[in-house]
Amino acid sequence: MRIALPLTLALLAAIPLRGGDPVNPDSVIIQDFEKRVSDYVQLRKTEESRLTELRATESSEKIFHSQHQLAEAIMRARPSARQGDIFTPAIDKEFRRLMGFAMQPEDAARIRKSLRDAEPVAGRPQVNHPYPSGTPVQSTPPSILLNLPHLPPDIEYRFVSRTLILLDAKANLIIDFMTNLGL
Repeated sequence: MRIALPLTLALLAAIPLRGGDPVNPDSVIIQDFEKRVSDYVQLRKTEESRLTELRATESSEKIFHSQHQLAEAIMRARPSARQGDIFTPAIDKEFRRLMGFAMQPEDAARIRKSLRDAEPVAGRPQVNHPYPSGTPVQSTPPSILLNLPHLPPDIEYRFVSRTLILLDAKANLIIDFMTNLGL
């Protein structure tokens, strides 16, 4: 019995290549992002373990000093850190697509207004540099957060104008950022 060519081609297309399941390319990109963030968190933990542990205190000076020491240790551990180390071109493109889901007509105007109403930040963010001290840290609109990958504790998404920053809140350090967001 002869099977028609279109049916044969359809059956062959349904067979996974090399014995694996079909892979969602967007999922692979998100996994790459999560691995990059996880690698950074591991580096921070390593550097933090080398420092004197901060005991519970209400002294803002001691807290700032401890945070500053951690930031400096991380900066020394990643001296060649640059924009795009975590937000690679593929990840950047995927994040823009994911943020686009939040920018549906009924939400877009509200999100843009929220971002415009934030206090201005002087200067441009720099990877492997502290978030400018004394500068308000704008929260990320919840509708955008819902579409972005979950982050480990102390790693946060923050907006500065039309720039998405990946911030290490524990060290007050800019890990990476994406610019020129169409928000």
